[in-house]
Amino acid sequence: MLVPPWLEPLLNTSFFSICRTHGDAARSECNMFCLDCNGDAFCFYCRSSRHKDHQVIQIRRSSYHDVVRVSEIQKVLDISGVQTYVINSARVLFLNERPQPKSGKGVSHICEICGRSLLDTFRFCSLGCKLVGIKRNGDTSFVLGAKNEEALMEREGIQRRLVSSREEEELRGGAQQDIYPSTPPPPPSNARRRKGIPHRAPFGS
Repeated sequence: MLVPPWLEPLLNTSFFSICRTHGDAARSECNMFCLDCNGDAFCFYCRSSRHKDHQVIQIRRSSYHDVVRVSEIQKVLDISGVQTYVINSARVLFLNERPQPKSGKGVSHICEICGRSLLDTFRFCSLGCKLVGIKRNGDTSFVLGAKNEEALMEREGIQRRLVSSREEEELRGGAQQDIYPSTPPPPPSNARRRKGIPHRAPFGS
């Protein structure tokens, strides 16, 4: 199985309509999707009442297109090969392809499916295009394998160790500065020495 059963329903779902049940509430936009139910989009209040213990992801909007945060989707989906973007300080990726004029001659990276220009050396511009690529070629997958999960955990562990080691070095350096103060400068070499007691010469007879 290269594609989880909930992915195609997610890509075909219409988001950001007003919830029929909680239309008068402040957070009534249907911008959530349940990976366990594979149903329609629902709002914040529906999640609390109907999907409390389910796997739920939140969909966001960027320039009238649906996006999902990388930090959420990478826990349940292998997103390798899909271009990511930083929008409002959060790294996201697009659910489906976006219409765009044909790429110019100077573009070096394009989506293998729709031909959209890409910023980096990725294969696809969205999850939808990667899905088409899997069905067409079968040379990639959306399913998180054991190796991918281990690699993700290893990267997180390395980052934690690096942060802790840096903090430890900073604390150790600060302690050394407190324990071993700087050596005071030597006294000036031209300081005058105190003269001895004068002695008179004996009188002659």
